[in-house]
Amino acid sequence: MLLAGIETSCDETGVAVVRDGRILSNIVSSQIKLHSEYGGVVPELATREHLKNLLPVAEKAFAEAQINSSDIEAVAATQGPGLPPALHIGFVAAQSFAYALGKPLIGINHHEAHLYSPWIQEDRGQFQNFQSNVSLIVSGGHTLLVHVKGELDHAVLGSTVDDAAGECFDKTAKLIGLPYPGGPEMDRLAERGNPRAHKFPRPMINDPNDDFSFSGLKTAVRYFLRDHPEVMQSDAAICDLCASVQAAIVDVLVQKTIRAAKRLGVRCVTASGGVTCNSRLRAEMENACRKNNFELRIAERKLCTDNAAMIAVLGERKLMKGTPATPISAEISASWSLI
Repeated sequence: MLLAGIETSCDETGVAVVRDGRILSNIVSSQIKLHSEYGGVVPELATREHLKNLLPVAEKAFAEAQINSSDIEAVAATQGPGLPPALHIGFVAAQSFAYALGKPLIGINHHEAHLYSPWIQEDRGQFQNFQSNVSLIVSGGHTLLVHVKGELDHAVLGSTVDDAAGECFDKTAKLIGLPYPGGPEMDRLAERGNPRAHKFPRPMINDPNDDFSFSGLKTAVRYFLRDHPEVMQSDAAICDLCASVQAAIVDVLVQKTIRAAKRLGVRCVTASGGVTCNSRLRAEMENACRKNNFELRIAERKLCTDNAAMIAVLGERKLMKGTPATPISAEISASWSLI
């Protein structure tokens, strides 16, 4: 099957082409520079950029895959969740494309695509040796723990009750005065810092449930900066602060994931979403899985952030497994939860 995928859930315009599980192209146009001036994503601006970029990105994706648009046998697109006006651009484009070709459309849950992205490898067939796992999906807007019992068979164990982990990274970075997006900048500075320099709270780390909460940590950093303004006068002290905040976030993510895997008796842990690009999270998850004799699969870095390849691959798997095509008249689902 030759399938095109479209992703416009937030501020990345993505188009990919997949054939029989192999990624032929995966083009992403980022809007980070545009939104950095405002310290966060501005929905109206994101929508305008999607309108401007979608066709050129699609043309580049088809050219790189060395196909014609008429060769496409199915179209997959992010149907939700996400920013409504941004979602609308990509999904309506996919509907129009599928209708014009007379080919099936498959609407994809963005979180579900992240959920299965650790099993995607560009150089060979996908979903090789798939096994049950506990999966951590962690991004700017969402933090989820999911029990994946089998391919396309999963149940959410817990989610964030307030701020997601990525949101906490970005908001604490803003308090420190770092540029947007703050998470990668905190990671860079934390490499030169001492993660034990300051003891910040690890919210809900010992709670018996699988939910997350990071708003209290953000507040703790705010009060710390209020009471210790001298920290902002030293580059070394800022690095220590970044390292300490990062350690608190990562400790919660890793410990709750490992605890859930032990409880459910699975032997595999996966992680995906933009925050899994964080170097400490990757290292600590690797250490924890090694100690507990778990297999670890983390999505490739270019598949951690929003992209259309994961949308296309999951769309192909769903069609192959007999999932009905999405009605061509379907609407976006901006708050579509992963059930």
